Amino acid sequence: MKDKTTKYLIIPMLVLWGTFTVFPVLASFIKSLQSCRGNTCSFVGLQNYANLLGDNLFRESLINTSIFFIVQVPIMILLSIILANVLNQKDLRFKGAYRTMVILPAVTSLVVYSIFFKLIFMENGLVNNLLLNINVLDHPIQWLSTANPARFVLIIALVWRWTGYNTVFFLSGMQNIDDEIYEAAKIDGANTIQQFTRITLPLLKPIILFVTIISTLGTLNLFDEPMVITNGGPGTATITLGQMIYKHLFVFTPNAGYASAIAYFIVIIAVTLAILQRKVLGDDE
Repeated sequence: MKDKTTKYLIIPMLVLWGTFTVFPVLASFIKSLQSCRGNTCSFVGLQNYANLLGDNLFRESLINTSIFFIVQVPIMILLSIILANVLNQKDLRFKGAYRTMVILPAVTSLVVYSIFFKLIFMENGLVNNLLLNINVLDHPIQWLSTANPARFVLIIALVWRWTGYNTVFFLSGMQNIDDEIYEAAKIDGANTIQQFTRITLPLLKPIILFVTIISTLGTLNLFDEPMVITNGGPGTATITLGQMIYKHLFVFTPNAGYASAIAYFIVIIAVTLAILQRKVLGDDE
């Protein structure tokens, strides 16, 4: 009787999961094999995927997304581990206040914080005024209208937003490491750095893998920050794969098939990187 009741309870969840997860995924894949103009679609097979290879704008968005991934993710993970280690010190005063400060950026609205960064990095914004006043600059930097400075602003914004979020995961992992392990290491003569590199980091490996994968997925789907701060500019210098999907759905001549092909290309990259990251980090669990 209990088993039957459990089955009946699971059925509604399976229906919801199938309706809002499985069906959209399958429908999107089928759409990626079609060329659409509005509601009129025709089957083209893998042509959309082949067209991606010759699409210069797609290639540029892939390069930009790769730059954000290669630069931002390692910096963010490194800072998160360092912050978590500092916040995990037993003799640290005002731990609660510090932990609140660290997590605040992660709970700030994406649009609000993006507008904030756009304002402070404008030509007459806070950053230029500060650097001019302390004589670091003799003229304002065009942060948002020059390619590399615009990329730099986006990387800074992403690191500021997500470092605290990932710090929580690492801090949780560190707090679950038995203190007796560190005591034994001290008896054996291990200093603080040796304890960190030979105990803390190896035991954090599953969390490092998890954070790396979710950070990779987040970067591959990057949309809000470049949309609000630079709108993909100057020109197309900061356009991302996420913006490409948006443009092919709402800006260019609508082609849901081509946009779906881009989305599945992101899925392929994400799965490939996840497999590589798992092998590199050597997680056997």
